[in-house]
Amino acid sequence: MKSYTTLSEAINDLTKRGYTFNFNIKDDCIESVENKTPLQPDEFEIDEVHRFQEMSDVDNESILYAISSTQNTVKGLLVNAYSIYADSASTALVAKLSLNK
Repeated sequence: MKSYTTLSEAINDLTKRGYTFNFNIKDDCIESVENKTPLQPDEFEIDEVHRFQEMSDVDNESILYAISSTQNTVKGLLVNAYSIYADSASTALVAKLSLNK
């Protein structure tokens, strides 16, 4: 897995590698911004995980997930603040995302 210095560098490279969709976390799934396709935890794989922390603010940490779903033929990215999803997402979704940190 490639190592990146910044979040924007990672996003640019992964987009070039085919991760072109953008995902948001919903209650029990992730959803593509572009086509509103919901993916349940068992319908996608996390191919890569990258963490970024701002040197000036140690509490400001982001996680970038490179996600693919062969079932739905989509590859995309999910950017999230560290552990922010734990309050609103389902147990299954939290478990899937936490497994790959």
